[in-house]
Amino acid sequence: MGSHREQYIWKRGVKMAINCYQITQHFPTSELYGLTSQIRRSCVSVPSNIAEGYGRTSKVEYIRFLRIALGSLRELDTQLIIAKAVNLAKPELFNSIIQEVDERQRLIIATIRKLEA
Repeated sequence: MGSHREQYIWKRGVKMAINCYQITQHFPTSELYGLTSQIRRSCVSVPSNIAEGYGRTSKVEYIRFLRIALGSLRELDTQLIIAKAVNLAKPELFNSIIQEVDERQRLIIATIRKLEA
């Protein structure tokens, strides 16, 4: 078993988290303890849970952490939609990250299904 850093699913999660941080830099400072903080915590939670689950001793535990990562992705999706709706940054900044969140969800679901098969 290799390092979690070699896993495609983890690498994609890290890239998405970096993109979220870059987007939230455009948010007003009044949101630092609001949606900025929530989005940053959610996006970091995704690759963190993938890494933690990968390091566990069983496939069942890994799947459990993938499901937690999926929950964090769904939180992130909701937070980004709200941030876009209340104009915290230019609307076009959100389109690619929301698409990226959708892609990560599909990837995690596919990974879970493969592991459960």
